Amino acid sequence: MALLGGCWTPEVLWSLSDGPRRFSELRRDIPAVSAKVLTSRLRDLEERGVLYRNVMATSPPTVEYELTSLGQELLPAIRSIVDVGSRLLLRDSSAE
Repeated sequence: MALLGGCWTPEVLWSLSDGPRRFSELRRDIPAVSAKVLTSRLRDLEERGVLYRNVMATSPPTVEYELTSLGQELLPAIRSIVDVGSRLLLRDSSAE
């Protein structure tokens, strides 16, 4: 559970759920996160085996991040959290 509790971790995993993403694409998906924090979070998730960093031999080098099989296993938990959050928002908006 500590893994999902990291700042911005659920957002990063959710963004990667649709497939590999470059750093700039992740920044667009999560505009509130700073480049420094995103870099730190990506390194931490890579060290934990949740995502894979693929450096492609292009000029300039291109880097893509994608979920490992372990990262894919976390997606149902994140989807459940998103579903509950959506239902809570709907409930709160209908109560107004």
